[in-house]
Amino acid sequence: QVQLVESGGGSVQSGGSLRLSCAASGETGRRYCMGWFRQAPGKEREGVATIGRDGITSYADSVKGRFIISRDNAKNTVYLQMASLKSEDTAMYYCAADSSARAYLSAGCVRSADKFAYWGQGTQVTVSS
Repeated sequence: QVQLVESGGGSVQSGGSLRLSCAASGETGRRYCMGWFRQAPGKEREGVATIGRDGITSYADSVKGRFIISRDNAKNTVYLQMASLKSEDTAMYYCAADSSARAYLSAGCVRSADKFAYWGQGTQVTVSS
């Protein structure tokens, strides 16, 4: 079992920055693939970024060049640095972990919500124009 707790959300003006954090506990050694997802009201959950066990990252086109995902395994924490925020980035942001054998290799670390078994409770990001 893996427990995930997000923090760092808030309200910011368009063009601003925020850094989200996701603290993990439990079977942290098996957090092979970590991801950030977001969901806006009335929309489907979107895979924002993932980072594999070896640090390889993947981003949605909508955030490339603006968001950076990173992980500090010593602190059992994953981060999402968000810059140049836009109103369309407004959503609930969720941290997720995939500890399956598939995710051991970065090729198996994909931005599909159904691949992730563990989820945090979410942190709200609101960007005003």
